[in-house]
Amino acid sequence: MIDFTDEDLLALLKNDDEKAFGLLYDRYWERMITKAYAALGSHVDAEEIVQDIFINLWKKRHTVELKYSFKTYISSAVKYEIYSKIAGLKKRKDQAGVETDNIELVDDSTQQWLEFDELRLYIETAMSVLPEKCRLVFSLSRFDELTNAEIADSLNLSKKTVEAHITKALKTLRENMGNINSYNAFLILFLLKK
Repeated sequence: MIDFTDEDLLALLKNDDEKAFGLLYDRYWERMITKAYAALGSHVDAEEIVQDIFINLWKKRHTVELKYSFKTYISSAVKYEIYSKIAGLKKRKDQAGVETDNIELVDDSTQQWLEFDELRLYIETAMSVLPEKCRLVFSLSRFDELTNAEIADSLNLSKKTVEAHITKALKTLRENMGNINSYNAFLILFLLKK
């Protein structure tokens, strides 16, 4: 089972296979903790975010559908939760003099995922205007999280060409952000940041 792909393990997970879940957890736990810690500077917050994501994955195991790879799915979930955590901390900080220890937080994860899906749709729509090769390079970079060197090797391009495609894609997305509010624009840039 160790040699199974992430997609194989996800298929087993949908059939309540706890061992498959454990293997996915083992493959990604440390990487996702590192990613969250780098953004938040807190091991406790980083572990909490990643643990919550895996708990939700287990709860939604029968209905989870991937548009891209599992790595993309879990990385995007971590990025989104990091952003939510940062936004929550900022909101609390802005409420000067308010005792935050006694505030009861409402579980709005369904709303957050709906907003995240809307933003993903926006990104995909904005990407549709890009030339095919540019769109492919950008997708491999941001959604499959390949390095520029890996993309260059797999598509038989130079690293400079890969960098040019990514720059063009980001410029196009930024130019089209006038159509959405600043909160969502900030979130999109955060999600696409590498």
